[in-house]
Amino acid sequence: MLSSGAKVKVLVLDTEVYSNTGGQASKATGLGAVAKFAAGGKKTPKKDLAFMAMSYGHVYVAQVAMGANDAHTVRAFLEAEAHPGPALIVAYSHCIAHGIDMAKGMEHQKMAERSGYWPLFRYLPGQGLFLDSKPPTLPLRDYLYAENRYRLVLQTHPEEAETLLEEAEWAVRARWERLERMAVKEVTA
Repeated sequence: MLSSGAKVKVLVLDTEVYSNTGGQASKATGLGAVAKFAAGGKKTPKKDLAFMAMSYGHVYVAQVAMGANDAHTVRAFLEAEAHPGPALIVAYSHCIAHGIDMAKGMEHQKMAERSGYWPLFRYLPGQGLFLDSKPPTLPLRDYLYAENRYRLVLQTHPEEAETLLEEAEWAVRARWERLERMAVKEVTA
């Protein structure tokens, strides 16, 4: 649908699991997360839907987290609507399957962004990628282990949890570096 060039707008509320089936692991489940059918922590990184859509070149793409930056989220929606072609917004959506206090979901979204796990960006065809997050300031471990879905592996298989954490840190770092390389550099006079 996005590749067709049709003026379609898509919003993905990314919970990183199949939420409608009670929290089954999916291609969007993060590396090391516990979910149904991934009781020992998922061994592979999540599929990067945003990068896949950006590869078409003509699709407006944004990754947002309202709890991290509500103004960024509103800007992304306005830009997506104004874009003459297809647009995709991937929104961080906390979920009961994450094992967090749902009343603090917006604060948790901010942790995801500050750790580099969920960077905020916008890809405008013809203009490039705008990386709207600052470099990570929160250790990834602090974000991940605030959730039961990651903490369970730490409690049941501590050695495996450390390996998965190292792999997740590497993946977050690599994605951040890729975004930095792709990002439009602001020109100052």
